[in-house]
Amino acid sequence: MAVESAARSDNYRDVRTPRDLRRNRQRDHLLKLVSVDLLAAAAASLVVYLDHGRAEVYTLLPLLWPAALLAVRAYGHRQLTQAAADHGRIGKAALGLCGAAVIGSELVLGGQERLLHDAVAGLAAAALLTLLLRAVLRSRTLAHWAAGRHLRRVLVIGEPESVRAFADSLSRQGPHGLHLVGACVTEPGEPGLPVLGRTEDVPAAVRRTACEMVIALPGGELDHQALRGLGWALDGEGVQLLVSPMLADVAAERLSVQAVGGMPLVHVRAPVRSGHAARLPKEVLDRVLASVGLLMLTPLLLVLALLVRLSSPGPAFFRQRRVGLDGEPFTMLKFRTMLHNAESLRSELAELNLNTDGPLFKMRQDPRTTTVGRFLRRYSLDELPQLFNVLAGHMSLVGPRPPLPEETLDYDEVTRRRLLVKPGLTGLWQVSGRSDLPWHEAVRLDLSYVDNWSHSLDALILLRTTSAVARGKGAY
Repeated sequence: MAVESAARSDNYRDVRTPRDLRRNRQRDHLLKLVSVDLLAAAAASLVVYLDHGRAEVYTLLPLLWPAALLAVRAYGHRQLTQAAADHGRIGKAALGLCGAAVIGSELVLGGQERLLHDAVAGLAAAALLTLLLRAVLRSRTLAHWAAGRHLRRVLVIGEPESVRAFADSLSRQGPHGLHLVGACVTEPGEPGLPVLGRTEDVPAAVRRTACEMVIALPGGELDHQALRGLGWALDGEGVQLLVSPMLADVAAERLSVQAVGGMPLVHVRAPVRSGHAARLPKEVLDRVLASVGLLMLTPLLLVLALLVRLSSPGPAFFRQRRVGLDGEPFTMLKFRTMLHNAESLRSELAELNLNTDGPLFKMRQDPRTTTVGRFLRRYSLDELPQLFNVLAGHMSLVGPRPPLPEETLDYDEVTRRRLLVKPGLTGLWQVSGRSDLPWHEAVRLDLSYVDNWSHSLDALILLRTTSAVARGKGAY
């Protein structure tokens, strides 16, 4: 009865086992993806047909496009949660079909350039529409998860402290589709979740809570033999078993499983550092976008500079020494948002500092901030002059917050890893709460960016920056 009630609450009917529920989820997931992909291909082929009257493209594209996506494994159950991997597979499918179209045009059709042009145009349109429709589907799925709908029920097993750390880490993430119903622990303790027994009670706890998945955190008595036996027991229940590698803040893209001597091992790919060839496009794009941004924003920058000058005595720009890549200092530009003697007044306000757990100095109602300055900070307009720093190569569009020299004096070996990449105009810290975050959380986010950098992560942060600026959360 518990399984049936849980299944019905998740909009699935006539489900008797977790295996049935998982199969229904996978079926619905596949139907949604295939439907949007067929719609994208049909719309693209129709455009080509109406434009050029090519029935060949109109007929073949809706059939070949889903087949190409299937060939590159674009219908996995994680396609709606791993956007970067999904985009890569869609690109591979499009390139593969383009290659096939070129070969077919030469060998079968005698190199009909117009037909080849139509086929490539149709494929490009299909790929773009697929990206768009899957993004809409992804957003809808995340919205359902955020509202507590269609969640998978999960039981966590391991040592109490490991379970607590895992639950806390998961709670800091965005919508992930999991509902942690409780924990089975290897020893007495407070795991931060309802305790449903010890590790030997897992099968009974799974049946009692109608779980679809068990996440195991190895350690202590939960060794490889225990995990093997647990896998056998859960297989009979139709429940998935996931084993955590106990690696915090490591992107899934950096992990792969390798078999060595019959033993599965998790390989962690090394982070991509500044100076690596993979970062060259980022360096070029930073300067190009900074140049375009400065050209487009010149009228706004002039108006803001004038407002700052008129608001209080002092220069329009505030220049401050900051620490950049590999600890090299540079002069960072901002619009001045405080009185010209703000630094001399800082000691008088030290007791009002909100960031008592770290070196940052922040106040919600700083009396040194001017009226215009509060507006600029509210919408992060004071940061726009840093585009000059990006153009000069001292900063990047995306990266950790640039620290003050005195901050770095207290850095330990771990925190100094923030300096392995260029600081950014925006970053994970800025889009996750900014000054509302405690110091240790700000450092964790910056280190996560340093270790897990990718072009897709930069793109995601830039997209999130818009909404973060509009909300103004933590901007003071």
